[in-house]
Amino acid sequence: MKLVKKELRLSTSILTPLFLLFAFMALIPNYPALVGAFFVCFGVFQSYQPARENNDILYSALLPIRKRDVVTAKYRTAVLFELLGWLLMGLCALLRLTVMKASPVYAASPLLPANLAYLGGVLLVFTLFNTVFLGGFFKTAYKFGMPFIFFIISCFLFIIVFEILPHLPGLGFLAATEGAPLRRQLWVLAACALIFVVGTALSLRRAQENFEKIDL
Repeated sequence: MKLVKKELRLSTSILTPLFLLFAFMALIPNYPALVGAFFVCFGVFQSYQPARENNDILYSALLPIRKRDVVTAKYRTAVLFELLGWLLMGLCALLRLTVMKASPVYAASPLLPANLAYLGGVLLVFTLFNTVFLGGFFKTAYKFGMPFIFFIISCFLFIIVFEILPHLPGLGFLAATEGAPLRRQLWVLAACALIFVVGTALSLRRAQENFEKIDL
């Protein structure tokens, strides 16, 4: 926990918490709601260039801690902001499923609405970030450009696929905003949450192993 406090006070860019506001993109009519999850990840990414230029990784590694603890702190900080963003998106989904559900600008949209399936998709975007970007970064603990480019490509391909799914036979329930289909979406959300936890844990373990091999 002390290392996470150090990350928040010394290593986190001011842009990282500000980018949490992009979670409210879920309220924009006729716009892919999952793009907001990408920008939350982009906010976390904003902390990595100044941290690199300030030799933050080297400074952390010189502390009386295990090298793997440096990686754990970075992952925990990223997950903290991801979960904060997810909670804000959950608030937006709640508003769209209740107060705003009668609004014609939402009802007429062919895009995936902000519902329980959408919240599951958000967790999958975060899983991609944790595995593709964070995992890629800790292969060198220095290069962050290419891992983020790979994340951008995989993220937007995923968003396109997730937007297509409700239009396929048998998957229309993913776009539902009321009634029994929401109960089916709970299973989707639970499965995505499991993927997030397991995927992030596996990525963390691999990143720890890679970081311990690096000669700083």
